[in-house]
Amino acid sequence: MNIAQKLPHGPLMIDIAGLELTDLDRERLTHPLVGGLILFARNFASPEQLSKLTAEVHALRSPPLLIAIDHEGGRVQRCREGFTRLPPMRNLGELWERAPQEALIAAHDIGYVLAAELRQCGVDLSFTPVLDLDWGRSGVVGNRSFHGDPAVVVKLAGALIEGLRQAGMAACGKHFPGHGWAEADSHVAIPVDERTLIELAPDVEPYRLLKLDAVMPAHVIYASIDDKSSGFSLYWHDYLRNNIKFEGVVFSDDLSMEGASIAGSIVDRAKAAWSAGCDMLLVCNSPDAVGDVLERWRPEFDPVRSARIARLMPVSDLPSLQNDLCYLAGIKASEHLVS
Repeated sequence: MNIAQKLPHGPLMIDIAGLELTDLDRERLTHPLVGGLILFARNFASPEQLSKLTAEVHALRSPPLLIAIDHEGGRVQRCREGFTRLPPMRNLGELWERAPQEALIAAHDIGYVLAAELRQCGVDLSFTPVLDLDWGRSGVVGNRSFHGDPAVVVKLAGALIEGLRQAGMAACGKHFPGHGWAEADSHVAIPVDERTLIELAPDVEPYRLLKLDAVMPAHVIYASIDDKSSGFSLYWHDYLRNNIKFEGVVFSDDLSMEGASIAGSIVDRAKAAWSAGCDMLLVCNSPDAVGDVLERWRPEFDPVRSARIARLMPVSDLPSLQNDLCYLAGIKASEHLVS
């Protein structure tokens, strides 16, 4: 085992361009600042290909890099061929209106399918569930939201999280403290939410009541509270840690998104997110930006943050899914709810 393989988890989560690792990918993934890899649809061709890719990534270092993906269901499902087609979470909220108990069972079983199929292919974490409330305003959230009532979101997301954990996967709630009110899409703009802290209370409720392993802040400015978006905001990080008492990993949303541009250059964004309190920073869809951060950012290693990231790695074995009743029930529920 060479020295590069004996590395604790660094604070960056980066991406790769294709279906296989290049020499540049291997060089970057063994950089001390890197602790994880995020996958996109461009990195997936089949379960077999994905399994081969993740096995190679995991073999690069010890402890293994954290491999994550945005795989929520509905329009945000990166792996399609050979995977169960998962419904948008709003469909579970609509089922709740007709049959609450059936919706809870379906949410649990769909969470199990989501996590089990990813873990079968070597993916460690999905950035799910979306906890944003459906205020009927945000197109980028839209049917990714379970419901507009925080109590219903807590129930359904809680059931889905139980399913994730049964399959050995951690849960990452997003986008703290809530992206459901701001209308702009943070991928291409800088959303602003003018509401007061009291008015934001319903959006924050799921974060108070659910046991989450990780949280991803929104690239949204809550202007009545701070002039920085929540991922760059000392106020919101302090609120999350000391008011809500959250002890898990805080991921930045992708620092290459337009919603992060308020913090300056990509290196300035990394410094701002790290200083505010993010444990792991995502830099995606911009190979030059990744190179820039790896070359120019020199944070001091933080063993506490690194240990938080390590705790997200699955520790339980995954049973065979062929005759798994929960898995089969989740497939059936997904088929019923996919519109």
